Amino acid sequence: MDALSSPIKPAPLASPRTACADHARLSSVSYPKQSRIPRRIQVRAEAAKQASIDFSDPDWKSEYQSDFETRFRIPHITDVIPDAASYPSTFCLKMRSPISSEGHPSDEAWHGYINNDDRVLLKVIRFSSPTSAGAECIDPNCSWIEQWVHRAGPREKIYFKPEEVKAAIVTCGGLCPGLNDVIRQIVITLEIYGVKQIVGIPFGYRGFSDTNLAEMPLSRKVVQNIHLSGGSLLGVSRGGPTVTDIVESMEERGINMLFVLGGNGTHAGANAIHEECRKRGLKIAVVGVPKTIDNDILLMDKTFGFDTAVEEAQRAINSAYIEAHSAYRGVGIVKLMGRSSGFIAMQASLASGQIDICLIPEVKFNLHGPHGILNHLKYLLERKGSAVVCVAEGAGQDLLQKTNATDASGNIVLGDIGVHIQQEIKKFFKEMGHPADVKYIDPTYMIRACRANASDGILCTVLGQNAVHGAFGGYSGITVGICNTHYAYFPIPEVIAQAKVLDPNSRMWHRCLTSTGQPDFI
Repeated sequence: MDALSSPIKPAPLASPRTACADHARLSSVSYPKQSRIPRRIQVRAEAAKQASIDFSDPDWKSEYQSDFETRFRIPHITDVIPDAASYPSTFCLKMRSPISSEGHPSDEAWHGYINNDDRVLLKVIRFSSPTSAGAECIDPNCSWIEQWVHRAGPREKIYFKPEEVKAAIVTCGGLCPGLNDVIRQIVITLEIYGVKQIVGIPFGYRGFSDTNLAEMPLSRKVVQNIHLSGGSLLGVSRGGPTVTDIVESMEERGINMLFVLGGNGTHAGANAIHEECRKRGLKIAVVGVPKTIDNDILLMDKTFGFDTAVEEAQRAINSAYIEAHSAYRGVGIVKLMGRSSGFIAMQASLASGQIDICLIPEVKFNLHGPHGILNHLKYLLERKGSAVVCVAEGAGQDLLQKTNATDASGNIVLGDIGVHIQQEIKKFFKEMGHPADVKYIDPTYMIRACRANASDGILCTVLGQNAVHGAFGGYSGITVGICNTHYAYFPIPEVIAQAKVLDPNSRMWHRCLTSTGQPDFI
């Protein structure tokens, strides 16, 4: 069986619209001349056609909604075990002492539960035209269609007896601010339900197979203060054993709730574990919590660690600005995370107000030529004496020699675009006879290893709580995320179909361009 972690192909790049007369187009990707429909709409229209939706059919909207509801239905224990018993929830905040498996302490109802039919609206903007900035349309006419996803939270009926639960938590992939916050809140919420057996699986999925790695007993006492430091109490790693080996290990250990913290590849593994459990008819809930500092998971407002990364990046950007501003003909370069998406680079540039050039994977650029970056840097140095560049790690990979090497998760090892730009800038200005003082800063590991800030701390707390609520509600093969400021459950396949990328025609990217004042580099 294939390894659990696999690279996720980035989504097709959203192409820009025709730009204003006095400004060049926003990226190198252009529309086919025979069509005025933005690439994003074409992609969605093609997906709709593949789903046998005929736009000429007057009922196509209802058919689309029906298909959407089917796709976004979240798997439940009763799908595999139809006669699975349910019990009154042991989660009730009216109690301030340990509760019993009998449920509520009195006949008084607690109105803090989520109805299973509650939904969250996935899209909230009704675009009137496909040519509107950032338009996300299903058909060429940009028809409005309501799309609803399941609301997260505690259910009145639960499908596991707390005293029979053995819950496990695993953190996979790379480090990310907030991992300890999520672990802590999962443990605390499990104990509120009445769970006594909680363990951590060390060093990602490999902890299921490596006999030298013993599971770690967890309790509120153990996790009370872990959120005060970065990293992961359980450790992280990429790759791991086969799905079959993991499920067999879970059966041997008696684990019937698994909480998986990780990104796209990790979630692909979690979904494979869920499917294997279903095939075997096992009453096991597998719930994911999306962890990616790049904020590149579909359908979600943001993922934990992102806000902290943007905030911590300010220190590096400010240092680069001071270095550049204090030097004669100074140029500061900061490389930030973002393999296939430029969300961190964009938001960090917007937040700092000190960036002159922001480079992201979604928008191609040239270094040389009359419209290249180097020529613009020459203009900046002549005009204001210094410049600061922010570049995402996945940007400009077409300018570098490909190695075809991959990491343990199957991700392509990227070339160092930051170093390449630094060298090219030095060479360019040296050949001109006016050398530039170039400083390069790569704060990647400093950002990944730091403690979550207040915003991420709150997000992690709520995600951890809702992960437990979902598992006790009998759901499996799901992940929890924030959608239009509300928390929702998503079936894992829908959020790992591809990596979320930044739309170069979005209002936020336009705001970034306005802030930096940069032209196109094509």
